Amino acid sequence: MFITITRDTLCRIGAGAGVCALLAALFFLLPQDGQGAAQTAAEAQSAASISDWGLSFQTNGQPPVGNVPADTLRQWDAYYVGDTSEKTIYLTFDAGYENGCTADILDALQKHNAPACFFVVGNYIDTAPELVQRMVAEGHIVGNHTLHHPDMSSITDKDVFAAELTGLEEKFTALTGQPMQKFYRPPQGKFSEENLKQAQELGYMTVFWSLAYVDWYTDNQPTDEQAFSKLLPRIHNGAIVLLHSTSETNARILDELLTKWEEEGYTFGSLTELAG
Repeated sequence: MFITITRDTLCRIGAGAGVCALLAALFFLLPQDGQGAAQTAAEAQSAASISDWGLSFQTNGQPPVGNVPADTLRQWDAYYVGDTSEKTIYLTFDAGYENGCTADILDALQKHNAPACFFVVGNYIDTAPELVQRMVAEGHIVGNHTLHHPDMSSITDKDVFAAELTGLEEKFTALTGQPMQKFYRPPQGKFSEENLKQAQELGYMTVFWSLAYVDWYTDNQPTDEQAFSKLLPRIHNGAIVLLHSTSETNARILDELLTKWEEEGYTFGSLTELAG
């Protein structure tokens, strides 16, 4: 969560109406191109100083605001939301390990003919190869969540960063005989501007999210009602939804959740459509 400071807020902070008037005059005297350049520089500085992905939900049913703007992310082939003029949802699951929930999730996706991306780590491929093969067979993307699930924002060595992605690629190809599709999600949403550039150089699209909820504590799972209270009001056009495949709640409600979203007129898209 973060706070957007408006010009009105700055005026209230100023010492009296005279300061506000001066700020307003300077604002209107600045050339339009100068404003754009200042905004671009501010956005670049913002991206350089952020290490945790964050969202600000301002209006239910509308896309949230990311702590790095969508336009800034796109220069590095990174996305957190799709086309906000289309009622399309992109389903993604972070899969750090298998605890018996994924088969039910796959069943629900199959029932609704809904494509998804499962972001897996090395341990998942090692311990649940049959489920990875099922994901591929049923037309889902298996995405790269790194080999060891480290804090990628703390990795400054280019070769070490690359090894986390290519190491997982090698495991996936050894299992399936196919190259891994180039979709990457930073573990825990931790990243740096340099990470985004490095992932792009390796041919990857970095995928954040625009809707998620606290579903990852396996010993403290939300009730169905709690899950619906987070996931239904905040759904929006172009949503990239992050769910965890270890969640018993997600496995239990997914069929009903997808039905409810379909009743609102949403369809389910593939991450391959984001850049197109």
